[in-house]
Order: sequence, then structure tokens, then C-alpha cells
Amino acid sequence: MIASILAQGSDWIRPDVDWHALAPELVLIVGINLVLLIDLWLDEAKQWMMGALTGFVLLGAFIPVVTLSVIGDDPVRSMFFDRYVVDDYALILKALFLLVGYVIVLMSQTELEEHGYYQGEFYVMLLASVMGMVMMASSRDLVSVFVALELLSIPAYMMAAWKKRDPRSNEAGVKYYLLGVFASGILLYGMSYLYGTTGSTKLTEIGSALTTNPISAMQVIAVVFVIVGFGFKVSAVPFHTWAPDTYEGAPLPVTAFLSVASKAAGFVGLVTMLYLAMYGADGVYEPFIWVLAALTMTVGNVLALRQTNMVRLLAYSSVSQGGFILMPLAVIATGNAGESALKSVVIYLLIYALSNLGAFAVVLAVTRKTGTAEISSFGGLMSYSPGLGLLFTLFLASLTGIPPFGLWIAKLQAFKTVLDAGGTAAYALAVVAAVNTVISAAYYMKVLREMWMKPVPDGDVTPIETPQPIWAALGICAVGTIVLGILPGLVLRFADLEDLTGAFGG
Repeated sequence: MIASILAQGSDWIRPDVDWHALAPELVLIVGINLVLLIDLWLDEAKQWMMGALTGFVLLGAFIPVVTLSVIGDDPVRSMFFDRYVVDDYALILKALFLLVGYVIVLMSQTELEEHGYYQGEFYVMLLASVMGMVMMASSRDLVSVFVALELLSIPAYMMAAWKKRDPRSNEAGVKYYLLGVFASGILLYGMSYLYGTTGSTKLTEIGSALTTNPISAMQVIAVVFVIVGFGFKVSAVPFHTWAPDTYEGAPLPVTAFLSVASKAAGFVGLVTMLYLAMYGADGVYEPFIWVLAALTMTVGNVLALRQTNMVRLLAYSSVSQGGFILMPLAVIATGNAGESALKSVVIYLLIYALSNLGAFAVVLAVTRKTGTAEISSFGGLMSYSPGLGLLFTLFLASLTGIPPFGLWIAKLQAFKTVLDAGGTAAYALAVVAAVNTVISAAYYMKVLREMWMKPVPDGDVTPIETPQPIWAALGICAVGTIVLGILPGLVLRFADLEDLTGAFGG
């Protein structure tokens, strides 16, 4: 693949760079170096400034995202001969990644300070991972997709093992790293087959070759390997085995980051590959994704029912939610479902991120007092911290899909996409999803019953002292969940953009 790029010679160095379009990436690059440089000279007592600086960097990168969406004359900005594209689809996802990164910074500040973790290095890793996610949203070439995926993944491996003196954190990092490297190898193997059989690394050219010519055996293998590689990143069953142990062992802010941002970036890469490069191979990927979606939501929910630890419960919940996100992708080539499926995935990622981050922020606040994440430790939460209890109720109700809280509209859109596609397979998948929605309600309600009806386990009804940054994170997530649930037209109109699907030839 690298050879194909070098062979194009001067094509890659022609001045077709749009600096305004690249502004979010440039701000992050400058921010990474700034955080790293200042950390070298900053006194230990002033390390708290690293979190504030990182937050400003993320907010600074958010500004050009807004200006590009509001001021930009050209809705589609292509660079490097359409290999890097900034359109409304990319801008929506970049905004999501930057917002998630900012919320994680708010959740991490107190945690890092109180436990004596290295703050400067942590925030450099976080910014580097967000940089990979932002790049993923605009990548339209096999090389840039893979580079973006590794850029977001490698820092995450180290962040998962950030509690260096905790054996469980070390185990989490090693498991995540080993399985991640294995998945990257499979993904790269599939990409090399795509390049070898089509002669190009550009996704649109690969898609054209697969659409106009009969699919060969090597291309079938390539499509399967690419989906398997991304299946690990989104923790789809049976590639989910790393998720529960990694989520439980990693620091809670990192767990929240992996369950939302890393998962979303994996879905963005998968969606980009499906719509641009592999759209013509629907006979291969549609049944495969159908099976993955059904297994992911079912296995994730069934295993979540058995959990006694809140973090592991949310880990399996995250697995099952991935199945609902996969569901519309199983019908993208059926009828006119392609555009609706893309909107469903984007809407689901946006609202799920807010609800899941909020749930983890509450868990972080409660574990600061109880010292454990066991579900029983949440007993009587409403009696001594009603604010946190109400917020946790809000986020769990949203994850269940109960109106009028955020995620209900995302699930409704996903069901609508599948049902509109029609056919026996689509209806069967909708039935599986409906049954799993009921199953998921069971374990979410178990947590709510613990909070509302059970007594405080140790009798300590002292209110939880929640740091201001965590309250800020909770506020952002709560407002987003409530507003998008009550006024779903905002997010539906936000996703109903011509270039959202136009970039994929929708």
C-alpha cells in the first residue's frame, strides 16, 4: 500500500491543502506538544494545570469545527485527491470526539490528583487518542484509516494500564494490547487483500472495483477480515472478551473513554469502509453483520444479567448497545435503507455517548465514597445523595430506551431502518432486538431498585462530596440526554444533512 502512494509521486505533494479544514487537527497537534513541553518544566505542586490546559486545547479544537459547519462556503472540503474529506458527516463526528474528550478530562482531574498518577503523560495520551479519532472521521484511504486507528488505539493501551501498582490494571492493559495487536494484524491483512485485488488504496476506487466486477474469493476474505478487525474495536461478540476485564481494571475515566470514544471511532471506521469501499460486497457483509448484531446484543444482555459489579454490568451493557448500533448496518444495501442506516448509526453514537458517559461519571462519584463498584454499594443512594440518584436514574432510563430520555429516539430510528428495509431477515433481526430491549430493562431496573428501595449497606448516610469537575461532566451529559430526548427533532435535523450521505454516494 505504501508503494502505491510513493508511486504517485508529485500527486501527493501538490498544494491542495485547506488549512481551515485541517484546523481541528492542527490545534490538537500544537496542544499535544504544548502539554508535553509544559509538563517537563512544571512543578509537581502545579500539575493540576495540565488538566485545565488539556481542556482548553479540546475546546480550542472545537472552535474550527463550529466555524467550518457555520461559515464554510463549500460543504465538502477534499484534500489529497479526495483521500481526506471534511464534510458535515466528518464534522458531526469530530465534534462528538472532542466533546467526549473534554468530559473525560473533567472526570479525570480529581482522580489523577488524588491517586498520584502522572498527569502530563496521561493527558498527552488522551489528546493523541482523540487526534486519531478526529482523523478517522475524515479518512478516505486505507492507509489513513489504519494510521488513524492505530493512533487512537496505542495510547489507549497505555491508559488502560495507568494504575501501575494495581495488578488488575496491568492485566487490563496487557489483554487490551495483545488482542488489539492481533485484531490490527487481521484488519491489515484484509486491507492488503483489498489493495492487492483492486490496485488502489483509495476507498472510492476500491468500492468502484467491487461494484463493477464479480467478487473474488480473496475479496470475500478481505471483507470478512476487515469486519473482524473492526469487530474487536467495537467489542462485537465474539470479539468482546477483552472488554469486561479491561473495563474493570482500567481507571474509571479511561473505562468511560474506551466504552464511548474508542467504540464510536471503531464504528466510524467500519461505516466508512462499508459505505465507500465494500458497498458492492453486500452479499458477504450483510449476513455476517446480521449474525454479529444478533449475537452482540443477546450475549451482552444475558451476561449483564449475571453481574454484581457495576463496571462489569456497564461493560456488558456497552457490548449489547454495540449490537443495536450494528443492527441498521445489516440492511444498508437492502432497498433504500442505506441513507437511513447511516443516520441511525450517527444518531445512536451521539446520544449513547452522553448517556453512557453520564452513567460512568455517577459510578465514579459513588465509588469515591464507597471504595467499591459492587451494585450492592449503591443501596439507598437516593436517601443520602438524591442528586446523584436522580441523575443515575436518568442515564439508566436513557440506556434502556424509555421515553422521553435521549436514547429512545436512537433505538426507534434503528428499528425503523430495519423494518423499512423489509424482508424476513430484517424482521427477524427486529424481533431479536425487541426481545433484547426487554432483557436490558431487567438489569437496569435491578440497579434502580437497589438505589430507590434498598437500605444503605453500611448505614453511612453521609452525603457524597462530588468534586466540581465531575458535576460539570454530569451537567453536560444530563442536559444533552434530556434535551435530545424531549426535542428529538434537534438531533434528527442535525443528522438529516445532504452531505452526510452524499459523501458516500448515498
